Amino acid sequence: MADADLTSALVPPGAREAFGAGEDRLTLSLLRAARDTYPPGSGEWAWLERLVGLVSIHMLREVEGTFALERADAVLDRLGWVGPDLSVLAG
Repeated sequence: MADADLTSALVPPGAREAFGAGEDRLTLSLLRAARDTYPPGSGEWAWLERLVGLVSIHMLREVEGTFALERADAVLDRLGWVGPDLSVLAG
């Protein structure tokens, strides 16, 4: 699946708006809820887990965010998927 397709399919409604408005906690809640609809270890789960990690780091929760990135990146690398960056929420 192309990056744009993943973004439109996986970024939950309201997450971009919340992030753009500086509502980081709401953004994190929306991303976690979306992530939890997928089986752990799946590509979709990992893609969203990476965004959870990035938003956590953005909120200065570096340890939590770093662990999320490590979990996500291991799965994404295994599957050959490119992980998202914060631009998918800012765009």
